[in-house]
Amino acid sequence: MHIESLISYFDNYLRLNEEEKAFVRKNFFEKRVRRRQFILQEGDVCRLNTFVAEGCFRMYMVDEKGREHNLQFAVENWWIGDIGSFHSEKPSKLYIEAMENSIILQIRKEDQLRLFVEHPKFNRIFRVFTENALVSFQNRVLQNISSTAEERYLDFIARYPHLFNRISNVQIASYLGVTPEFLSTIRKKRSQP
Repeated sequence: MHIESLISYFDNYLRLNEEEKAFVRKNFFEKRVRRRQFILQEGDVCRLNTFVAEGCFRMYMVDEKGREHNLQFAVENWWIGDIGSFHSEKPSKLYIEAMENSIILQIRKEDQLRLFVEHPKFNRIFRVFTENALVSFQNRVLQNISSTAEERYLDFIARYPHLFNRISNVQIASYLGVTPEFLSTIRKKRSQP
């Protein structure tokens, strides 16, 4: 059962007692998502926090020229959501799309807030998640302004080897801020002796 994998995930941060586990079982709900199905679209308010139990997702925005810009990928045991929309309750500018048939566990904002109040341990757990995500995004911004495209690509494959075969080159290029053709040139150059 996927909810038990989420409980194990939380247990890796701080051991849950039976009451806390019962709250998780009661307030997180499982959803099956087909490949190419959206769990968030631009203009919607993000009302759910999402844990990926199985599958792969991408979060992206579409600019005024219709180009997609990938901001995040999420696979098993990762969280995904538009945190700005979730907290402000304002419409999102982002899309979250399943890249594979997937299974997710979601919690409504009001239930998550109740979780923090009734079981303060989760406040600490989610704070660690948020801090880790912030560090990751800061590192990505620093890398984007101080590294070459090739260095960003090499860092991506070193940091996320488990994503490399699950995501198309077009998606990786978008994430790195380069064209697919440029990424192809980098890959070709790297494969030559």
